[in-house]
Amino acid sequence: MTLTVLFCVDPIHPRRVDPHYAREAAAVRDHYGETALLDHDALRRGDVEAAVRAVPADLGPVWYRGWMVTGPEYAAMAAALKRRGTVLLTHPDDYTRAHELPGWHDTFAGLTPQSVWRPLSPGQDPGDLNALAELVRPLRSGPGVVKDYVKSRKHEWDEACFVPDVKNVARLRDIAAKMIALQDEYLAGGLVVREFEPYEGEGEARVWWVDGEPALVGPHPDTPGVDPDPRLDAVAHAVRALGCRFITTDLARRADGEWRVVEVGDGQVSDLPASVDAMDLYAHLPVPD
Repeated sequence: MTLTVLFCVDPIHPRRVDPHYAREAAAVRDHYGETALLDHDALRRGDVEAAVRAVPADLGPVWYRGWMVTGPEYAAMAAALKRRGTVLLTHPDDYTRAHELPGWHDTFAGLTPQSVWRPLSPGQDPGDLNALAELVRPLRSGPGVVKDYVKSRKHEWDEACFVPDVKNVARLRDIAAKMIALQDEYLAGGLVVREFEPYEGEGEARVWWVDGEPALVGPHPDTPGVDPDPRLDAVAHAVRALGCRFITTDLARRADGEWRVVEVGDGQVSDLPASVDAMDLYAHLPVPD
């Protein structure tokens, strides 16, 4: 069979791939693969039938590469595609498990900063001081970061991300409330509080895993000029235990030299740095039998 990849459509030119993914679509075609178009905006507003309308019927097994969607949105997309004879190669349960921190955190215990979380809806209060004190009880005293299940507000580091001491629950509440307000309707899942670890400043590595094997090791999109060389033995064991077909791990080297897992993500919605040849990724995506 042929490698087939479902890309997000360009909102301005609905017959084209979104410009952000144009070079990846070209790589798929150069690899003798096929592409199809998904309307990401329609999916986000809840019109799943409109989102998949341009996908040809009976397309068979496909990979998705595009902008992030929530777990429920991905499940709705998968169901609509299946009704049209197309099957996403990443199951909805696997997408959520890799995409949201509560799904992968415990599998990577010892390799990633200790974290706690609680579900919240967009705009919801992070909780009173007693509730937050109970939430962070398993964490050590000292600095931490707050985020939602998927993203942080790292560019608003002091006001909506970094907490000097997680046991100072009044300050923690202020930072969490600001993060929730800034995330607004895009708040994913709820509130996460993670112990903070200082990393060396050369930048992170992004490792792309396909069926439990490292298919591509490259820089993180925030530091595309970095040429990292992380140790992967322990991470590989956790990746295989997680059991998802296509994921990424973002790794950073701690001051003591140990490589740590900063984030795990679903490979379908992880950004590929511009400095990486897209063919280096797509040559490793398996073609279904």
